[in-house]
Amino acid sequence: MSALAEIKKPVEKEMAEFEAYFNRNMKSNIPLLKIILNYILRRKGKQMRPLLVLLTAGLNGKITESAYVAATLIELLHTASLVHDDVVDEAEERRGALSINALWNSKIAVLVGDYMLSKGLLISVENSRYDMLEIVSDAVKSMAEGELLQLQKARKLNIKEEDYYKIILSKTAALLSACTATGARSVTEDPDTIQLMKDFGENIGIAFQIRDDILDYEANGLTGKIIGNDIKERKITLPLIHALELASASRRREIMSIVKKKKKTKDEIDEVIRFVNTSGGLEYAEVRMNGFRDKALAILDSYPDSEYKTSLQKFVYFTTARNT
Repeated sequence: MSALAEIKKPVEKEMAEFEAYFNRNMKSNIPLLKIILNYILRRKGKQMRPLLVLLTAGLNGKITESAYVAATLIELLHTASLVHDDVVDEAEERRGALSINALWNSKIAVLVGDYMLSKGLLISVENSRYDMLEIVSDAVKSMAEGELLQLQKARKLNIKEEDYYKIILSKTAALLSACTATGARSVTEDPDTIQLMKDFGENIGIAFQIRDDILDYEANGLTGKIIGNDIKERKITLPLIHALELASASRRREIMSIVKKKKKTKDEIDEVIRFVNTSGGLEYAEVRMNGFRDKALAILDSYPDSEYKTSLQKFVYFTTARNT
């Protein structure tokens, strides 16, 4: 059994219920939209975010239809953000398949993303879950701000460690904290519990993103990412930030001159990867990642033992040990 299948065990039935609920809400009478939505449904990923919503709900109470509303809201937001990201990044592939903008065009992709966001708004209003809508809207706002901050910093290439955390807190961590906050909100109104779960998701999100950024420098043949893709896209992440801080002024200039290039050769990308690997950038990022992982685990320690708690502990370890 895979690690993820094991994590899903306590909510297997609920995940199936969520999928049915989600699929019902991804229907349209517009022929083109119908084709695109079916394409999206056929190539769905690991569904880690709905899983996180349901496990958090189970940790804090009894899972009901409210949790399916929360998981659907999150999945719609997540999918819409991926569709929009591919347009922004001019990406032609997503999870090994052609992106919506590559198969159709950017205009259609933006409209499909907008459609999914509006479906999320409607589902929350139809179910009178304005509380969840507030949590999710806050995450959307934060993700847009994070994306703009990253673009601004990428233009000047002056990203410091504090900027890096600000960006990932606004992007990846905002979405994962929305998962855990809405999951908790689906079963309780207690503000302290909801805030605690929001903090839990935030720590997972930061650790998750640092792991993602480490993978870009790890040539292990197992990652789902193209090695050096962040360098190609002029994204300065934690492993490189730390390596640059330790480098001499001349070496820093050499590396930055490569990173600044719009088009880089394979040898140039390999040089930056080697520089990060030999400068302790990966080890430093791993230590920081484990710090956030441990904060998330410490929050779980405040809960009594249950199958949901065990699965969430495994979820935290999975996000920081994954190879894809």
